[in-house]
Amino acid sequence: MTRARESQIDLDATPWYHVVNRCVRRAYLCGVDEISGQSYEHRRGWIEQRMMQLASVFAVDVAAFAVMSNHYHLVVRVDREKAQAWSDDEVLARWTKLFAGNPVVKRYLDAPQEADEALLDKVREFVGVYRGRLHDVSWLMRVLNESIARMANQEDGVKGRFWEGRFKSQALLDEQAVLSVMAYVDLNPVRAKMADGLEDSDFTSVQRRIHGQYLEPEAPKELTGLPEITAAEVNTPQQALQNVFLNRLAEIPTAALMPFDPSGLNPCSITFSHADYLEFVDYLGRAVHPRKRGKIVDKRPRIMEKLSLSDRLVDAFCEGRLLNRFGGSVGKVTSLKQQTGAGAFKKGSTLARRLFAG
Repeated sequence: MTRARESQIDLDATPWYHVVNRCVRRAYLCGVDEISGQSYEHRRGWIEQRMMQLASVFAVDVAAFAVMSNHYHLVVRVDREKAQAWSDDEVLARWTKLFAGNPVVKRYLDAPQEADEALLDKVREFVGVYRGRLHDVSWLMRVLNESIARMANQEDGVKGRFWEGRFKSQALLDEQAVLSVMAYVDLNPVRAKMADGLEDSDFTSVQRRIHGQYLEPEAPKELTGLPEITAAEVNTPQQALQNVFLNRLAEIPTAALMPFDPSGLNPCSITFSHADYLEFVDYLGRAVHPRKRGKIVDKRPRIMEKLSLSDRLVDAFCEGRLLNRFGGSVGKVTSLKQQTGAGAFKKGSTLARRLFAG
């Protein structure tokens, strides 16, 4: 039986959650349509930027994300204490980055010095509502999904649902769960055989961390694929409000990814080191999964290609007898022959033939 959303997200139990949402009909609405061949790949950039922009407004930190062809994953930590510590003016400033706000709030913001006690009481009521929404995962997902759906429908010139349904969420109750689910999310492109390794995993948090992106707040980038809508093309008040909403969101800077801090002194951090996390994800990514197509490709070092070294060299190293199997000289077969003369046998020639080409 379906559980109520409020029972799935309980901040008293844990501030950590994994959320996932899928496009309608499981279609390639964010990737490449295999039937028409049309690419919607740029929409993955929309989703990535929008989730990081909203993280700078909401009291929610992003630990990991992956934007796939027809769905996306987020691992977040809700910082209720931060939201409760914001001043009333800070709450209003954050909320009005997203929405115009109630007329009462707008009147207050236009002339706060002229507000009487009755107006202030009403404003405080709205502040209480907005404060609750700004540390609510459901509201975060609502704004994220609605903005992407509007952008996609605007690009396609259609109306209707873009997302399959409400997002799904999982509570992450301990460090083991956080570590495991973060790695699962970051490895999604590898497992789907969309990438050979972590650095190739586009639209993931792990790639951004490797490349040093989203480690500090950034100005928003111009999104591609959106058609320009002139004033003459705005036919309804609803469409006008929609464009105002999207334009307001476009101005929001992106947040930094949640930092790593193995000391545990920073409650708003991931409590293990970045190096340990990358090692863990790389290790898991190299394991062959019987029901998944992909794994991290074991790339041979470039110097092995350059010098034509066989993969059997690895086995020889592991056996620990590489040097003992040669005599007074180590080298390719041709090098050994040059030293001893044609036709002469040199200890290690058989092994050299297996290990060293040429």
